[in-house]
Formats: sequence, C-alpha cells, structure tokens
Amino acid sequence: MFRITLPDGSVREVAPGTTPADVAAAIGPGLAKAAIAARVDGEVRDIMRPFEGDTSLALITSKDEKDALELARHDYAHVLAEAVQRLFPGTQITFGPATDDGFYYDFAPSPEHGPFTEEDLPVIEEEMRRIIARDEPLIREVWSREQLIDRWKKQGETFKAEWAAELPDNEELTVYRAGRGEDAWLDMCRGPHLASTGKLDPSAFKLTRVSGAYWRGDQNNAMLSRIYGTGWLNKKQLDQHLMRLEEAAKRDHRKLGQEMDLFHLQAEAHGSVFWHPKGYIIWRELEAYMRRRIDAAGYREVKTPQVMDARQWEQSGHWGKYRENMFVIPDEVPNIDDDGPIISGNAEWMALKPMNCPAHVLIFRQGIKSYRDLPLRLYENGCCHRNEPHGALHGLMRVRQFTQDDAHIFCREDQLVAEVGAFCQLADRIYRDMGFEGYAIKLALRPDKRFGSDEMWDKAEAELREAVQRAGLATDEYGWEELPGEGAFYAPKLEWHLTDAIGRTWQVGTIQSDRVLPDRLDASFVGEDGERHRPVMLHRAIFGSYERFIGILIEHYAGKLPLWLAPVQAVVATIVSDADDYAREVAEKLKAAGLRVETDLRNEKINYKVREHSLAKVPNLLVVGKREAEEGTVALRPLGESARQEVLNLDEAIARLAHDALAPDMK
Repeated sequence: MFRITLPDGSVREVAPGTTPADVAAAIGPGLAKAAIAARVDGEVRDIMRPFEGDTSLALITSKDEKDALELARHDYAHVLAEAVQRLFPGTQITFGPATDDGFYYDFAPSPEHGPFTEEDLPVIEEEMRRIIARDEPLIREVWSREQLIDRWKKQGETFKAEWAAELPDNEELTVYRAGRGEDAWLDMCRGPHLASTGKLDPSAFKLTRVSGAYWRGDQNNAMLSRIYGTGWLNKKQLDQHLMRLEEAAKRDHRKLGQEMDLFHLQAEAHGSVFWHPKGYIIWRELEAYMRRRIDAAGYREVKTPQVMDARQWEQSGHWGKYRENMFVIPDEVPNIDDDGPIISGNAEWMALKPMNCPAHVLIFRQGIKSYRDLPLRLYENGCCHRNEPHGALHGLMRVRQFTQDDAHIFCREDQLVAEVGAFCQLADRIYRDMGFEGYAIKLALRPDKRFGSDEMWDKAEAELREAVQRAGLATDEYGWEELPGEGAFYAPKLEWHLTDAIGRTWQVGTIQSDRVLPDRLDASFVGEDGERHRPVMLHRAIFGSYERFIGILIEHYAGKLPLWLAPVQAVVATIVSDADDYAREVAEKLKAAGLRVETDLRNEKINYKVREHSLAKVPNLLVVGKREAEEGTVALRPLGESARQEVLNLDEAIARLAHDALAPDMK
C-alpha cells in the first residue's frame, strides 16, 4: 500500500495503480468533478497517472488559476495540432507550448497547401471545437527511443524524429494519445495534460494570428508556420482578454508616439530611436528625476566608453556567453581601396558594449580600495548596444540601442543584505512616483549553465531572499515567487514586475548578487585585517532602459502622462482674435513659472481647438476670450474633464499648475 499525504496532514493508504482521480472520488463527488490535475510531491501531473509510491498530494481545480490555465493552454495547443493535421494531411508537427496568455504551435505545411494564412484560422477553430466535443481521452504512454523514432519516421514526421534522437539517454520519453484505436492522434510531450479534450471550454479560445518561425529558432533551418491562439478557462475570461487587447491597441506606444510627435523609427537605423523634441522632454524629465533620487541615495555617477577591447569581454565571460548579441568591429582598418575597407585577418577586435558592468569594475580597480570605502555605488545612464534579431524588434520595447539606468554597488559581505533592502525601498518609492501601485517581486534562481560553485549560489540566493523578507516584500501582496533556472549565468536576481492600468505585467527592475565578475576581473579591497578581499557586486536597474520604460509609461497612461512628464503642459487658446495679446501674456507668465506652454491663436472655432489638443493629450487647456482678457482670468479645462471647467484668476491658475507640474519628489 502507498501512503498519500493530503494538504491538511491526513494520510490515506491506497493500492498500487490508484490515481489522484480515485482519491478525489473517495473524498467526494464534488471534488471528483472539480479536480483537473494533481500536484504530486510538488510536481504537476495528470490526474489519471497512477501513484508510484508514498507521496504528498494536492488536487488542482480551476480555482488554482495559474496551474489550470497552463494546463488548458497546453491542451489547446495539442488540439490545434490535431485539428491542423486532420484538416491538412501531410502537415508535420514540431512544438506547441503554452504562453503567458495563450499558446502556439509550429507546423511544416505540406507542399500541397503551403504556408498557413489568416484565412485558414476559422476552419481550424471549428475543427478544434469538434475535437473538444468528442471528449477524446488524453492518455500518457512511455515509449522507447527506438519505438518513437521509428513511429515518427513512418509517419513522415522528420522534425519530431530529429528531436527524439537528440533527447538525453536517461530521459523518459512520453507520448500522449488523443482518443482510442487506430484513429488516435499522437504527440511526443512531457505533459501534463487534462484527462480529456472535453475538459476544455470550446467557447474560451480564439486563434489570433499566423507568422513564420525557423525550426529550433535557427535562421539556417527550415521556415515553419506558427499559429498563435489565446486560451482561457471560460468565455468570460476570453472576452475580458479580447477587451484588454482592444484597449491595448488603443494604447500602443507606437501609434501614440506618432500622434503625439514623440519619436519615430525607420529602416536606416534598425532598432534605434529617433527622439523628437517632445519625446526627448519626457526622457530629460525622467533622467533629471532619477539623478535626484540616486544622488540622495548615495550613488556616484560615472561615464564609461562605448567601445572596449574584445579581450576585456573575454575575461568577463561575456564573449563566450553573449558573443552572438554583440556588435563587433575591427580595432583598425589597415587597407582601404576604392570599394571600401578591407579588414585584415590579423586585425584586433573591439565590441560595442552590451552592458556597463565590466567598465564599472575597471573604475573600481583604479586605486586601492579599503573596506572603509564600501559600499561604493557607481551609477551610469549608460548607452548600450545589443544585436537583437530584426524580427524581435518592437517599437521602444525591444531595441538595439538603449540607455540603462544602470548602477553597480560594490560592498562587503556583511553589507549585502542591507544594500539590497535599501534598493527595494528606493525601487518602491520610484515605481509609486511613476504611478504604479501594484507590482510583484520574483527571485530568479540558478540556471543549468552558470559560473561559480553551488555553495556560492546557495549563499547569493539566500541573501536576496533574506533582504526581501526583511523588507516585508516576500508576501502574496507583492506576488512573491521563486523562478527556478531563470537567473543570469553569473548571479541570481530579484525581478520587479509592474502591473499597468489594464492589468498587463512588465518586467522592469532587477538586482543581481554577483561574486563571479569581481573574481574574473580581479576586483579587490583591503579588509580590516590588512588582507585583500573580493567585494560582492550588485548589478541593479529600476527603469531597466529609458526607451522601454517610456514605452510602458505611454501605454500605462494611454498617452495622458502626468503633468510633470507631459511634453506640453498647457495650451493657451483664444476664442476671438481680440484676446491674442492677452493669450501671449498668459503664456509668458506660465513659462516664467516653469511650465511648458504653447499658444493657439488660429482663427478656428474653440470646439475644434479643444478636440485637437485633446487628441494630442495636452493636459490643460486655458481658454481666453474678451471677457477673460478684461477680468484677468482664464477658463481652465483639464484633459478629458471638460465638465470641470473652472474660471480662475490668472495668478491662481498659474500657482495651481506650477505646483501640479512639480515632479513627485519635489512636492
């Protein structure tokens, strides 16, 4: 008999062959109906998979939304693949994972059909609904490598056969069979899955788009068709998601950036931003705000070179781990002819920096450092370049040239927890100043491929965990979560995930506890004992990058930025030309009070002017006519709040706007 320990501590003894579904049924019919999967010794498993020994068991229902959604989306992907192969014989399947809001599957289309298009999606959706309605059981089977490769080859599934042949020898190879008998559909998959396709809600998914994707992400491999979908537990969740997508389209920073004349991108500089005067005002205000915050927090600002010798990157470890994402250039061009430069095979190589950390270590190494000098906090608005693939570029959110609000804290072992705690407080203050009340903190743990010993990683992870616990942030309120395998190759990290106005999350700030780079680049300080010691290096950023953070702000506020960030804070608009001189006087006084102001003296109706400046997201419109000129007043109309128009004495209006236009840290 196996002993099964339930979450309440009770123990049930069951016979071999018993499944979590059997335990659910024994507890009660309500739970038997609600349970969709099981967590066995912490691992999510199929509810129909038999126990293999004594274990702990927690049954998963749709109330466990995170697990339930991942299971459902995984199943939608499998149903998608089955539907495509039934509709389009000769199509090969590859991979189909769940994503943050849905799923996708990559296919090698048959030559007869060719690449899939948006027109194929409705018919595929209907076939998916038929598969769900058939309520096909999803049965887990363990196959030998030879069986699996032979099966895939016989079916003409060359991609699956290639993948099966490369899986580790000690890995259990599992197949899921959808349905029974000769007509059953098979896919190689680790699982877990729901008990049957009928557990999915046929009204809770939608196929959204088609794109190209290379086999295994390598552009030298075959081009595949990727079909994306979004999947949820019920239709209400799907409808809410589609509404969010519609709202997100309205908030798209690329669209608003053009409408507000903030920036543009073009092919002559792939992945780099052309900032217009109004857009650069937002940048400058954020930069000035951040400088005030980091100055008050004891940071020292530095500036480091854009281009550094490749040997420096090799010593730091980035050359081996990050080379494909770096822009590399020769140190010199020895020969030039009429057709342009010829690069000698013996040229020394340089690289545009993809991050600032090695350069900050070189500053730290200048002169002898004492334990009394620590912590040393070096800050840089550092411009970096990363060779992102063209297909991955996305407005301000994914670029090749970007500027980080980057800092590195060199500290002693006994200072580390306090420094991380202070950073948590600083980040909290800044995110709240930016208008983000909700955020989650996650701890990204050691990846499989990493530098450093297990003991070093144990220590670094424990220190970050302790700092967050001391700060009172390792709670459900802050979405505390630990992410196995998602740390950097040199350090674990804390991540800040902001929630925006329409419920999307954005990963922005991080702090990493690094003992690898100081060792590789020979950073040291003289301790109280007179001996040399290695500092701990904390890599930290709060915005992440100015480009991406500005994009997030534009979408969070739908372009209606807080007054202190608005490129134009007020427009003085006239009703009649008799008020032109007064409008100019009002504008000059507003400028003298430090406000960014424009005038609109055009011979247009006031309703036209109001509408136009509202579309441009100008926060305040000061309307003046003959009466206002005579009485020394203005009619103040805040953006989107025309019903709240107030007639104010000019000095009162200026005082109010000047106060409201102050950055949060200056009020």
